[in-house]
Amino acid sequence: MSRFFRILSTLLAGTMVLALGACASAPAGKSLRHDSYETYKPPVLSGLDILARDGFGMFEGQRVGIVTNHSGLTRDGEHIIDVFVENGVDVAALFSPEHGIRGEVDTAVSDEIDEKTGLTIHSLYGRTRRPSPEMLEGLDTIVFDIQDIGARFYTYIGTMANVMEVAKDQGIHFVVLDRPNPIRGDWFDGPIQDPDLVGNFTAIRPMPIAHGMTVGELAHYFNKYSGRFADGPGIGIGLTVVPMEGWKRSMYYDQTGLPWVNPSPNMRSLEEELLYTMVALTEGNKIISVGRGTDRPFEYLGAPWVDGEALTKAFRDRNIPGLWIMQETFIPRKIDVSGRENINYQFIDEVCNGVRFVLVDRDAFNPVVAGIHKLDILNRIPDSPYTLQGVRGN
Repeated sequence: MSRFFRILSTLLAGTMVLALGACASAPAGKSLRHDSYETYKPPVLSGLDILARDGFGMFEGQRVGIVTNHSGLTRDGEHIIDVFVENGVDVAALFSPEHGIRGEVDTAVSDEIDEKTGLTIHSLYGRTRRPSPEMLEGLDTIVFDIQDIGARFYTYIGTMANVMEVAKDQGIHFVVLDRPNPIRGDWFDGPIQDPDLVGNFTAIRPMPIAHGMTVGELAHYFNKYSGRFADGPGIGIGLTVVPMEGWKRSMYYDQTGLPWVNPSPNMRSLEEELLYTMVALTEGNKIISVGRGTDRPFEYLGAPWVDGEALTKAFRDRNIPGLWIMQETFIPRKIDVSGRENINYQFIDEVCNGVRFVLVDRDAFNPVVAGIHKLDILNRIPDSPYTLQGVRGN
């Protein structure tokens, strides 16, 4: 057993298990989508919901910075910045990750001004990915509240680690408001990245592709362990994790009762979050599209040079559990169906031939195994420009 999995087992068996509360079941005769929100409360409370319920006394006398985006919502849909200000917390600084505070930007993000507080929102995905000491000046506590998706290379957890490291040097306490791992917390799979890649923004610590942890658990992991093999001391910052209530590790996000918001512009459903750990394995190779710029990012795979019929047959011959493969053509656009302008994705305005992945049984589906099948299939296409030679994943 690798060191990572021994560490993970220890953390999950001890203080890392932050959500031991029993999940409340829906009242008799009520479904998870009952029309009356007041007669059915979501079974899971996020860390922010716990604060809203129990009070904000832990921040009394503290100057607080908040690292968040559009996903930092209570179960009633109130944003963390509004909730903190309305409850008298001295919010003195704001920070945003990739895609910005509203989760709409797909390029580098600029600093901006928050209209309600008048504070500068410092971008941590623009001219810098780490806050400067000047940005943190005068802060006593930093609060992190962002919804992760459970994949190693999703950048929000890299932002969290970067802020923790700088805040430690400045003697600032760090608070994480925990949220669910949307693709379940009892499943982790895939290879751990090569040691020389550890520390990159999308490979911040050694971990498998699907890491199985919540952001609160990741914060504990980052705080205790570092190094290429998770064999060194961690960040060591003063850390508080406000745990969830009602969350079970076996839950998918749509079983939590919490409101869905797209974690990022191209992550538009739970199905796409599951497919992401499969399809995104080829994003580093720019000669095949993963559907960005279409209505179904991470559900499509193709390119103008692909023989769609042959690719469909190759996938179907693998009999990948839980996945239905259909032949598809698609056209990435500069302006997508939402009216949002995209960056220059591959093959803008070109007809791409390929496949669409349709998730039909999420419990039978193993995204990482399916992703390895995908890599193998693409590498076997005769006389194609696709090759794995020289391509390194994170």
